[in-house]
Amino acid sequence: MKRVTNRSCGIFSVRGILNLGALMLLTFGLVTVFAVLPVITYYNSHILAKQLIVNSGGFNLGGINGTGQVPIINSLPGLIDTTTPDSALTRQGFDGKQYNLVFSDEFSVDGRTFWPGDDPYWEAVNLHYWATGDLEWYDPDAITTTGGNLQITITKEDIHDLDFRSGMLQSWNKFCFTGGYIEVSVSLPGSPTIPGFWPGAWTMGNLARAGYGATTDGTWPYSYQACDIGTLKNQTTVDGTGPAAALTSGTGGGVLSYLPGQRLSSCTCSNEDHPGPNVRVGRGSPEIDIIEAQVTTVKGTTAIGQASQSAQFAPFDDTYDWNAAGAKIVDATVSKANTYKGGIYQESVSVVTTTDQTAYQATGGNFQKFGFEYTPGSSGSITWSASDAATWTLTPAAIGPNKVTQIGQRIISSEPMYIILNLAISAAFETVDLPHLVTPNRMLIDYVRVYQSKGQENIGCSPTQYPTEDYINEHIVAYTNPNLTTWAQAGYTFPKNSLQDTC
Repeated sequence: MKRVTNRSCGIFSVRGILNLGALMLLTFGLVTVFAVLPVITYYNSHILAKQLIVNSGGFNLGGINGTGQVPIINSLPGLIDTTTPDSALTRQGFDGKQYNLVFSDEFSVDGRTFWPGDDPYWEAVNLHYWATGDLEWYDPDAITTTGGNLQITITKEDIHDLDFRSGMLQSWNKFCFTGGYIEVSVSLPGSPTIPGFWPGAWTMGNLARAGYGATTDGTWPYSYQACDIGTLKNQTTVDGTGPAAALTSGTGGGVLSYLPGQRLSSCTCSNEDHPGPNVRVGRGSPEIDIIEAQVTTVKGTTAIGQASQSAQFAPFDDTYDWNAAGAKIVDATVSKANTYKGGIYQESVSVVTTTDQTAYQATGGNFQKFGFEYTPGSSGSITWSASDAATWTLTPAAIGPNKVTQIGQRIISSEPMYIILNLAISAAFETVDLPHLVTPNRMLIDYVRVYQSKGQENIGCSPTQYPTEDYINEHIVAYTNPNLTTWAQAGYTFPKNSLQDTC
């Protein structure tokens, strides 16, 4: 049979199409190697450095899985804000170590909202903060981002039978950290000479949700590992007859503590309700405050703005008198021990520092940086700062054992800590000068940044050593209903304590 040969091999023939395809693939490969690959390499080495993945026992909200890994998803912000300047990616700690940025929010995108589900790391509460007798209702609509800042606005208006509307932003159960340094840059509301506003930037242990009273019942502000009388109701013996200091060294010579006892103490009986990792680990919800701004009258005439930088503890020393010898104040001309040391619900270890008087809305609206650096545990410490300078350090000696109240060492929080930013009004904090208090007013936050030293990275709200996830899920009623004031109202009971119950 005669073979027919087709010599018309045009571009639209099968062979021509295959040849063209091969040339296109070759061209694409060369472009990838010489043009795209350098861009990807730069992106990986510079941009992804700001989207840190840390394996440290994580949390499942906000795009972070159970191992603490953060996926890189275009629609979801990473842990480190890509607008954070390169100069802020590291810092030298007050302890001389290098600290690396592990979380930041620069609030550079305007118009953000913080209702439940709006943001991977933050949520604004919708409640009355009754525990401190606040005059405002916290409304998520009072918080937004504008001009590159987080803005919390307080207004005078009738809302839920209260006279003011303001906001509280939390990272509860979304972003937590254990150890390291946290810094905020803030412009305070009002004037440094008119008392009444109570702006705060602070942290709490994840086992309690601020504003949800049932969750704080028996957890706040305990930071305690010992199994002794300090874990019991009112810090007294089971029969309530002693020690004497617990009965007479409180305010005005009264009872020292009204706390119900440490719900999750190291005295917990086996197989009782406890978040773990085992019942011999004392758990709670400590509080460390970056700043609570106040107006102080000096020598009876001059009013100035100051910042209380403090930590709250339980159980208590007699007369709430922590050991001042365990505090190291850097500059006594601008910082001094707070005259307020606590009350029946908390012992307050606090130093007040004079603020930048121009960092208020009425006096220039400048920003001032505040922070604290801490190492968790019984031998840990906390160093607070203002304007990049250390203000004071709390050492273990300040909160050591107390023979009079028969309690042991309080510890620097080992719990995963979440962040709270809020603007309140309460006569329980300071005098409220309503006739001269100007509303609307606002508190601005330029950024929030968290750093940890190399090898000590520990972010996540349920780390292996101090888990919270299962416990929260098993008691979800308490963590989702702000109208409940006690653990019992939520339908739960305190676990048995070996010092008073039969295990």
